[in-house]
Amino acid sequence: MTSMNRAGRSIYLLFFVGIIAISFSSIFVRWSDADVAVIAMYRLFLTNVLMLPFVWPHRHEMLRLNVRQWVLLLASGVMLALHFLLWMGSLRLTSVASSTVILALEPILILAGSVWLFKAKINRMMLIGMGIALFGSIIIGAGDFQVAGTALQGDILSLLGTMAVAVHMLLGQFLRTGLSAFSYNFWVFLVAACTFAVYNLFMGHPFGGYAASEWGIFLLLAIVPTIFGHYLFNWLLQYMNATTVSMGVLGEPVFSSLLAWVLLGEALSTLQMSAGVVILFGVWIFIRYGKTKPQAIPADAPIAAPVPVEPKTV
Repeated sequence: MTSMNRAGRSIYLLFFVGIIAISFSSIFVRWSDADVAVIAMYRLFLTNVLMLPFVWPHRHEMLRLNVRQWVLLLASGVMLALHFLLWMGSLRLTSVASSTVILALEPILILAGSVWLFKAKINRMMLIGMGIALFGSIIIGAGDFQVAGTALQGDILSLLGTMAVAVHMLLGQFLRTGLSAFSYNFWVFLVAACTFAVYNLFMGHPFGGYAASEWGIFLLLAIVPTIFGHYLFNWLLQYMNATTVSMGVLGEPVFSSLLAWVLLGEALSTLQMSAGVVILFGVWIFIRYGKTKPQAIPADAPIAAPVPVEPKTV
């Protein structure tokens, strides 16, 4: 096996780990009784706390940003905060399957943005793969969609949250061309956490008085879907473009629905499980037949190291 093949396999493995990690997010949110804005705030603040021991080696890069980078970092952080607020809020109004299926629109929005901003190139097989995955996502949530009541409100919140995270990912692809994953993630998570702190203060949400179990959930959200999910996906933007990375969200309904079936007792039919296989097949086709394969990871490159490159096309 060549070094390039090994590098490609390593990227795909990390990509799969990220999909599994973000799939736990909806489960942890459903387990918590705290307001979703409080959950998101502590999820992000705790992530920054976990990253603090590693700040020193990146201190020069983190403080030597130009005005344009600071503005884009602020925008990316606010968009991430909006995504968490809207999507996590949707989980209180609709089912896990319905909310996560709407997130399947993310790759389409990012693909459109990549074509416009980065002149990304696509081919027929990539479109077929995306179409297959989207079809499977629709099947998973088809029996759950409603056009009235709280379910509709939840679906709308999920859609708005999807639009916000698409903007966040596109900004991330641009910023990551000259900024390490660690610096980018630390500042974006901090901006998003501070955005939630201001929101919670304005809304009068309590900052304390939560049970130990709630703090445990906040910590789990910081470790699993944030560090092993969002952080990892942002790091992969150095080796895969935003559209390809965003395809991972199409795998989330599969694993989130399975986890909800096991841990929350939500119904999952044979048809929906079969649709999960269809989704993963579509994601595989999209990645397999992309115009360029993932860039090789240098053997000595730590997961936070900056490797400046130009935005890649699919």
